Amino acid sequence: MNVTLPPPPVHPVRDLWSAWRARWKRRELLWRIIRARRALTCLRDQTQAIRPGDLLAFAVIRDESLRLPGWLDHYRAMGVRHFLIVDHDSRDDSADLLTAAPDVSLWRAQGGYRASRFGMDWLGWLLARYGHGHWCLTVDADELLVYPGWPDLPLPEVTAALESVGRSAMGALMLDLFPKGPLDTPIAPGQGLLDHLCWFDAGPYQTQIQRPRLNRWTQGGTRLRAFFADQPQRGPTLNKLPLVRWNRRWVYVVSTHSMLPRGLNAAYDGPGDPRLSGVLLHTKFLPDAPANALREAARGEHFSEPEAFGPYYAAVAAAPDLWHPGAHRWSGDWRQLAELGLMGKDDRLMRV
Repeated sequence: MNVTLPPPPVHPVRDLWSAWRARWKRRELLWRIIRARRALTCLRDQTQAIRPGDLLAFAVIRDESLRLPGWLDHYRAMGVRHFLIVDHDSRDDSADLLTAAPDVSLWRAQGGYRASRFGMDWLGWLLARYGHGHWCLTVDADELLVYPGWPDLPLPEVTAALESVGRSAMGALMLDLFPKGPLDTPIAPGQGLLDHLCWFDAGPYQTQIQRPRLNRWTQGGTRLRAFFADQPQRGPTLNKLPLVRWNRRWVYVVSTHSMLPRGLNAAYDGPGDPRLSGVLLHTKFLPDAPANALREAARGEHFSEPEAFGPYYAAVAAAPDLWHPGAHRWSGDWRQLAELGLMGKDDRLMRV
């Protein structure tokens, strides 16, 4: 079951005050973004290859060599022309892999991940500098976007459909994938990531519309069921706005979960929204997830209150089996997600 709750009522005068505060918050974040450029050192600049109308992808990565080859291939196949990536202190060969790619521009970031608003200050500068006027995908290295018509329909055809009705953003649900068996079960030889991570929870999901920024807050699914059942308020936020026709005056506020100006947040109401939307297949739970959980617990960089998430990290580090009899097996067909209400297919736009 997927439910969207209405926003709480508010007095008109209070709403005007909230709108004024949101404008000042956006200006504050834009100044942060401008200052954040000083933390970036360019390792390989190929942005001169970017042409008007190119679809661009932006990401912050750290030790993602296991995922990057498939991630790059996935987005190239759908029509991404250039990748603008920030490497935050990788210790594996991620940087070498990326600098060898002909369609990647790479920067190294200094400073704390949490202090940079979880990388949004760094990406905000690159989006403002290079993304203005382009359709931009802002995704993590463990997120694979699918949408109605994928993989046969190129993403630029989707963005053209969105533009035809005046939409400047498309939302997506982050859908946790998991294997059958302990999380540290090795990937079988010759097996792809989505053959190994091929199970998911179809629900329940619930979306709230929050004031004063009118951002959406979708919770539910695998991680809430497995790790936050006794503290559902700490369950992860699953709604994102990863695909935006960027304007340099806009900002992401919290990851890609919310934006300013606040009216942009109305682009997606979570699972069950009938408007055209996508799903971000979340490949977090590969065999390296338990070791990564121990490492991230020590860093304390991923949450605003990292000490409160110690039990979560400990639970992932124990390599649990997340499979259950109600899990759905990913078929590889976007229609499965649409039929389950996890993806919106607007027939007025997409004839697929």
